[in-house]
Amino acid sequence: MAGILPSPLLTGPSPIDEPQQNSAVRLPLRGTVVELLLSAIVAAVVSLLLQFAVVHFGISEPSYAPEALAVVGSALVLAVLFLLLAFGHRRSPRWARLLGVWAALSAFSTLALAIPLQSTRFYYGGSSVDNGFRMQYMTRMAATPGLADMNYADTSPYYPGGWFWLGGRFANLIGWEGWAAYKPYALAWVAVTAVVTFTLWSVVVRRRLALLAAVVTALAGMLHGIEEPYAWPSAAWLAPVAVLAWHALRRQESTPRWTLVCIGGYVGFAAITYTLHFAFAVLMVVLMAVLIGAFRVHQGQALRPTVRQLFLRLLPIGIVSLVIALLVWLPYLLATHFLLANPRSAAQHYLPSDGAFLPVPMLQGTAFGVLCLAGLVWLLLRCRRSEVAAAMLTIVIAVYGWFVLSTLALIAKTTLLAFRLNVILDVTLAVGGVFGLLELIGYLRRKLDARYALRISMVGCALGLLGAITINQGAIGLALQDSVERAYQDYYPTGDNAMGQRDPAQLGSWTDDEIRAIAELTGREPTQNLLLSTDYKLMSFKPYWGFQQETPHYANPLADYAERAAEIQRWTTAKTSDELLDMLHSSRFKTPNVFILNNPANRYSTVDFPEDQAGKLVLQLKDDAFPQLPNVRDYDVYFDPAVFDSPAFTKREVGPYTIIALR
Repeated sequence: MAGILPSPLLTGPSPIDEPQQNSAVRLPLRGTVVELLLSAIVAAVVSLLLQFAVVHFGISEPSYAPEALAVVGSALVLAVLFLLLAFGHRRSPRWARLLGVWAALSAFSTLALAIPLQSTRFYYGGSSVDNGFRMQYMTRMAATPGLADMNYADTSPYYPGGWFWLGGRFANLIGWEGWAAYKPYALAWVAVTAVVTFTLWSVVVRRRLALLAAVVTALAGMLHGIEEPYAWPSAAWLAPVAVLAWHALRRQESTPRWTLVCIGGYVGFAAITYTLHFAFAVLMVVLMAVLIGAFRVHQGQALRPTVRQLFLRLLPIGIVSLVIALLVWLPYLLATHFLLANPRSAAQHYLPSDGAFLPVPMLQGTAFGVLCLAGLVWLLLRCRRSEVAAAMLTIVIAVYGWFVLSTLALIAKTTLLAFRLNVILDVTLAVGGVFGLLELIGYLRRKLDARYALRISMVGCALGLLGAITINQGAIGLALQDSVERAYQDYYPTGDNAMGQRDPAQLGSWTDDEIRAIAELTGREPTQNLLLSTDYKLMSFKPYWGFQQETPHYANPLADYAERAAEIQRWTTAKTSDELLDMLHSSRFKTPNVFILNNPANRYSTVDFPEDQAGKLVLQLKDDAFPQLPNVRDYDVYFDPAVFDSPAFTKREVGPYTIIALR
């Protein structure tokens, strides 16, 4: 049982936790790279196999049966992991132990998250709100071999597409449409994230501590992180990379170049998957260098040599991350003359309550809150003696600093989306809590009578398992419940949802008819159609190009969202077909060949309209309303149906919509 316990100095200057062979890491380069690759492959395969098994459960919703199975299944995996941590299997071959850990971590994440979704094809959140844009990006990447904007044709992509591009290749591999491949791809990435987290923590701490850190990271992600599966990896991996960066920058001796290259690799990965985490990672590394440099100068070291040494260590990190970032960002940089002509974006115009108030997860009256409180205490007590604690405390300071900067940015009528960093704070404090509690157990074993050592270990192991199960079932039963409901209630492109409902009063029930009508009216493939649509979900299910994005916050700055909205307004002033056709031909934008407008005269339409617009076709648009809540303002524009009464147009009524195509 004592195998789970660390030395009293968990990550302080204890021989068992110091780097080996004067290296900045505990694992050699070759072993680290091999483990990262093999662990990711094993995790993906295990996750996909389990998902395949789960979808055959066939449990009808609504029901608590999937949640019950998810809680018990994942709890059994947690029990196995804790038993392995407590007793260990030192006689087993190293590769067998690693393979078992990879499989167990992958199984835990997949069972906990896949079973609640066992009879829906949607991921958490369904196709609602932000998930509509994520599925649109995935659908776009599945339809093109290269990078492209999710909505606008012939426009360099603005949102980093690394994760989605790989998702498109996954969809092509299994022969599914992008929207359908999103769920298994996202769940596989969550499993991969957990396993890679274990490997990264193994680089800087002992294996058993790394395993505990990976487990608590997975639990924290279930509470707050996994609904953005493309952002979750960079959030989960930040803490171990920060520890590695702190050690590499702090060393007086030369640092192995590959260590700096690996840190740069992480920063570059963040750049091609989630821009905010890239910017935060850059801030964190620079802040570490400033703190270390200031401490050295305070101790009497010369300023110039200190700055030079730190700069030479930051340089490889910057070069590697830049090279990786250019794989995705180069088209946009070229289009904006390397940001010299960068249009203003509305992407940061969002301030929910989570961003208005400083996060204090350590004060929550839950098991996770207690863990975060223990983490904060441990970081404050150990930051001067432990490199791990110092690096993680730097993350905490950087998160709160980002909140301050985001608040100050309101003066410039924007934000830094600080609330998106809450998951990083949660992960950091939770992992710190595990390290702190383990150190407390070690302290009690050392101070109390040796007769109580085994009992202390047993109680500690039991409480740890109970806490993990509590957090796990809290995430499944509470934190993710609304997202699960949307995944079952939202409509597929087939016109029904996971519960077999097909209600004509629901707009989603007409999606299949719309898709069929567009194909028949145009005779073109989806990628050859450009839509002006009041039903924006169509672009989530088929790779149509859109003349306008649903909201300015997801619109590419290069697409001139406001100018396009003004152009649409101009088209509504047309009185005749010839006038509208002249406007379309003279537009500076590539104009739509399909119009999907709401027809209030149809009995399925629920659109309200003013009396002076009676009989007209309606298109809903959105405008930026920041800093108000909600941050978008809906408004309608009206087309006279007579302008489409021309041989140049062909029309069809589909549910509440009138679909009009240029011949």
